[in-house]
Amino acid sequence: MKFRPLHDRVVVKRVEEDTKTKGGIIIPDTAQEKPQQGKVIAVGPGGRDEAGKLIPIDLKVGDVVLFGKWSGTEVKISGEDLLIMKESDIMGVLA
Repeated sequence: MKFRPLHDRVVVKRVEEDTKTKGGIIIPDTAQEKPQQGKVIAVGPGGRDEAGKLIPIDLKVGDVVLFGKWSGTEVKISGEDLLIMKESDIMGVLA
């Protein structure tokens, strides 16, 4: 991918959830909710404070993160559905 986010933005690819319940029922695409979990694909350099000093982002490429249901902007880059969001929209990193 040849995309570099600016400032404190992060590019995230949603992690696909199971389409089958534990009981074996297959859930159609129209009934599924979008996952609120994803993998960080690219990270910007960070934001700036009032004095102009760079504040680096705490995330790195490969982190699996949780984010809000309506967070980010959906884009399609190189045929992939991705989300671009600010670092503050991310709630945490899964270990």
